[in-house]
Amino acid sequence: MQTPRRNVFAAGHIGALQLRVADVIILLVLAVIILIGIRLAVNVPQTLSGPTIDLSPRVLPYYALLSLLRMSAAYALSLIFSLLYGYFAASNPNTERIMLPILDVLQSVPILSFLPVVLLGLTAVLPQGIAIELSAVLLIFTSQAWNITYSFYQSLKTLPTDIREAAYIFRFNWWWRFRRMQLPFAAIGLIWNSVMSWAGGWFFLIAAETFNVGTRDFRLPGLGSYLQTAAQRNDVTAIVWGLGTLIVLVTLLDQLILRPLLAWSDKFKVEMVESDSPPTSWFYDLLGHSHLATGFTNHVVIGLLRSVDRRLGRSLRSGLAFEAEETEAKPNPIRRLILGVLALGVLYGVWQLAGLLITVPLADYGRIVVGAFSTALRVFISLGIGLLWTVPLGVAIGSNPKLAGILQPIVQIVASVPATALFPILLLALINLPGGLNIAAVALMLLGTQWYILFNVIAGASAIPQDLRYTTDLLRFSSRKRWQRLILPSLFPYLVTGLITAGGGAWNASIVAEYTTFGAKTYSVTGLGSLISEATATGNFGLLAASTLTMILVVVSLNRYFWRRLYRLAEEKYKME
Repeated sequence: MQTPRRNVFAAGHIGALQLRVADVIILLVLAVIILIGIRLAVNVPQTLSGPTIDLSPRVLPYYALLSLLRMSAAYALSLIFSLLYGYFAASNPNTERIMLPILDVLQSVPILSFLPVVLLGLTAVLPQGIAIELSAVLLIFTSQAWNITYSFYQSLKTLPTDIREAAYIFRFNWWWRFRRMQLPFAAIGLIWNSVMSWAGGWFFLIAAETFNVGTRDFRLPGLGSYLQTAAQRNDVTAIVWGLGTLIVLVTLLDQLILRPLLAWSDKFKVEMVESDSPPTSWFYDLLGHSHLATGFTNHVVIGLLRSVDRRLGRSLRSGLAFEAEETEAKPNPIRRLILGVLALGVLYGVWQLAGLLITVPLADYGRIVVGAFSTALRVFISLGIGLLWTVPLGVAIGSNPKLAGILQPIVQIVASVPATALFPILLLALINLPGGLNIAAVALMLLGTQWYILFNVIAGASAIPQDLRYTTDLLRFSSRKRWQRLILPSLFPYLVTGLITAGGGAWNASIVAEYTTFGAKTYSVTGLGSLISEATATGNFGLLAASTLTMILVVVSLNRYFWRRLYRLAEEKYKME
């Protein structure tokens, strides 16, 4: 089924050394950014008050609109970022060696711990309202972007060889390859990961709209702040109204946007026979019969695409060129000067950060080490539990469009309900059980991350060609053999993408799962997320920086030495040919 390819990751001893150097440089730059944010945060007023959140149902349409606008802005940024970043990371081995470590770091940054630094830094240089809105969009962006980026990168790396050869034969340039081959091949994974990104955005909406740092209140009016305020006041009626509004909003988005996109993307499956029961959408069919929608598509959308094609598709250079040709860089004194100045700035920032980390007591570093192991154990437990049920359900949904039409909206709604709003109820139910706090922490991690695995499994199952399914029927494969020879190998690249993004999400979710305040009491368990939340609540920037950098190092190491090897295996052995 697969043909071995040159491994761009196995670059020998020198390549491995370059990877390690790149990691160190990236981490140093990130550390300097953290330090700059902390320095700016010192100038922020010690007390800031947020708006009053009205729990009357009549404000819910307005709050829902505000939250939807923030989500839409974050998703637009996420999609643009993912397409550009994934394309350049997959197109050239040299840029890949730099961009993948950066993506590992970005995906592993615990944004709930980094947000105070960003938020306080922006507040010091921008008007408060603009700074808070930008910070909220940034937080939602970080919950949406990484899984889409990994999905697009995975699709480009596993693009069938015959499609690559067709690009060579037709002398396609980069634009034609991107629009006619790469983007269509990645469409199914992109759409399903977009579904996941919206669900993840709703999950982090409460944190984005209700952020507090000590006595500084950075709340924003919206559905997230409405649900958080209702939970703090134990107003069950308001919680029901807020969740009901969220469910209606998610259902409308599913029926009017996501389901039509899934029905449209079915034509991009790599198969030689048409599916017996392709995905359907009543709204997609309605648009197909609408003269207004058809006219807009033919005259505006297609006309715009043709204009772009004329501009970007003129130069049809020959060659496969999925990996850009390596050119020897000419010495440039100005560039060397700029790089030298930047290097000195980074070194100075590292020196200043080292001074901040020295102020952290040795006992706190011991707590950080123990917390890292404790959180890692909870992360792997949550991933294991998630795998047990998401793989069979995801295959069932992805293989049966009729079942998908029933279960997919339900799964999307359940995934979109912010678990942080339900966490106090879950905590009260488990608090008196042996190990109740640890169980609650794992449960919240699971609620926030299992969907990354599920939606990627659905995408992988949906992309299995129908002719291969017919072949297993003709060969009279048993269920076990079908799973062993067809389903699991086809799912493997998608599973790696789901697990790597779910793992990063679980580490981020640990910040709210291991440390929570309910009523007038704070509940916490030993863990790295708990230390980050504690440092945020008390304004201990030294402990915050040390804990955040430790979490980044742990997640980057796992990505580099475990998940990356699985990506390599998917590229070499489990590529659809």
